[in-house]
Amino acid sequence: MKPLKRPVRRALLVVHVAVSVSWLGLTLGLLTLGITAYTTGDPTLTDASYRAMKVFSDWLLAPVVVVTFVSGLVLSLGTPWGLARHHWVWIKFWITLVTGAATVFALRPGIVQAAGSGGVPDSSLVAAPSVATAAYLFMTVISVLKPWGLTRRGRRLRAERVLRGGRTAPEKPLSPIA
Repeated sequence: MKPLKRPVRRALLVVHVAVSVSWLGLTLGLLTLGITAYTTGDPTLTDASYRAMKVFSDWLLAPVVVVTFVSGLVLSLGTPWGLARHHWVWIKFWITLVTGAATVFALRPGIVQAAGSGGVPDSSLVAAPSVATAAYLFMTVISVLKPWGLTRRGRRLRAERVLRGGRTAPEKPLSPIA
């Protein structure tokens, strides 16, 4: 893919960060509602919590997953970071893909089922948002710290560029915004 122009890259980065943080916040909200529903002794509160979770899952989960995935993919392909050049980008790609699929194809149907259960507590609606929150926090940490350096592919591409007499980029570019 052709490198993104600076204004496009910056705008896309803002979108990606905003929607990724939204996904983390949404998951924390779902976790809070799931804990409330599971731990209360009041079936009415359990039912209300699951119905609130359903509103979030019906309107926000799938769009947030798709925009996060697509914006991250375009950013990785249109910047020097690349999709498979740095371990942290590659790991984020796969975690986003797996958690996105689990969110859309497992969590959403589980929420819909719980919302129709009449207030029966469901431990899976505490477990799933807990795992998702941990995954998103992990992805946030590696996005900031950018650990592990280049992948084998990234090292090979850098070596080829050096052999051609091209300029080499630093292993960790100073900022994806610059």
